[in-house]
Amino acid sequence: MDSERPARPFEPAGGAAQEPDFSLVIGGPLFQLLRRAHLSDGALELVRRRVGVIVLIAWLPLLVISLLQGKATKGTVALPFLLDLELHVRFLFALPLLVIAEIVVHRRMRGIVRLFRERNIVAEADLSCFHAAIESAFRLRNSVVVEVLLLAIVYGAGIQVFWRHYIALNVETWYATPSAGGPILSVAGIWYGYVSLPIFQFLLCRWYFRVFIWARFLFRVSRLKLELVPTHPDRLGGLGFLANTVYAFAPLAAAHGAMLAGPFANRIFYMGASVTEFRMEAIALVALVLCMVFGPLLVFVPRLSEARRTGLLEYGTLAERYARAFDDKWLRGGAAANEALLGSGDIQSLADLGNSLEVIRSMRAIPITRDALLQLGIVTFAPMLPLLLTAMPLEDLLKRLFGLLF
Repeated sequence: MDSERPARPFEPAGGAAQEPDFSLVIGGPLFQLLRRAHLSDGALELVRRRVGVIVLIAWLPLLVISLLQGKATKGTVALPFLLDLELHVRFLFALPLLVIAEIVVHRRMRGIVRLFRERNIVAEADLSCFHAAIESAFRLRNSVVVEVLLLAIVYGAGIQVFWRHYIALNVETWYATPSAGGPILSVAGIWYGYVSLPIFQFLLCRWYFRVFIWARFLFRVSRLKLELVPTHPDRLGGLGFLANTVYAFAPLAAAHGAMLAGPFANRIFYMGASVTEFRMEAIALVALVLCMVFGPLLVFVPRLSEARRTGLLEYGTLAERYARAFDDKWLRGGAAANEALLGSGDIQSLADLGNSLEVIRSMRAIPITRDALLQLGIVTFAPMLPLLLTAMPLEDLLKRLFGLLF
């Protein structure tokens, strides 16, 4: 059916070519599989259905098998299923966020890319190159080979190496029993290790690849002829809208915070660890997420620096010519005898020109705002905040917070 066919990025409508509709997430083998399974449509709707089915596949069988094996409740093993905080945070919070992030990124990023053309930042001469960069991003996004490689990485390294030898707890749990040769998986552990975790890790790795596609696209755009305006009020030559990527990637950032909070909770409650032991990991995670989201924007630093230098030179020359003419007219007798200084627009124009120079001088070379950095850092760290209650009672924590604020 035509309604099931994904739209081509440059398909003309009514005989006229349209601007490409950019999307990092609409495409690829998994997307097509979800559409055929009626878990998604061409606009990534049906989010609740998609989240529900994926969570049921990844989490519900583990509950059922653990109950049947008698390893679900307290007292049966050192870490029973119902008390495995890492598991529940990963599959009931982080996993849905990875799915929800798709529609958020799709809706917001398409608007961000569209602004390159709506604000005439990409010159007409380079419009074909801009379209080529989008088409190249689409080809990578839709690659079957890439998703097969991601699956191979998940099963080859993510499960067999990292999870079995570095992540699995060295105590008797609902999913494994420790031994000298490595953990021996239970039936629930087999489903956990070869179905549930691969689903989560594949979606996560797929997101990292999408961030790579975004970074590559921005790099190609930064090499085009960009019509940056050094006097633009955003102090970024008109590229201030790029900081709005923080709102697109917020669910992905929160998912990363939850991914770290779960293992921390297990080690605090079942291995006697203290929350303060994980402060460096928490800081490193926040820094990683900030680099992942805002790092791709740094490709515009050379262009913004160049626009600032050029703007200072050109507007400085203009200011010199105007100031000299103003001086000749009003201080050297150049004004007409009947022309009054009071009410003249010359002084206001001189002031406006000075304000333009100040805007250029304050122009930033990095298209990132402090507010955007703070917002993303808070979103990433938020899932770890409840763990602070393990270090001190809530009352003491609130007293300290209010003491810092007031």
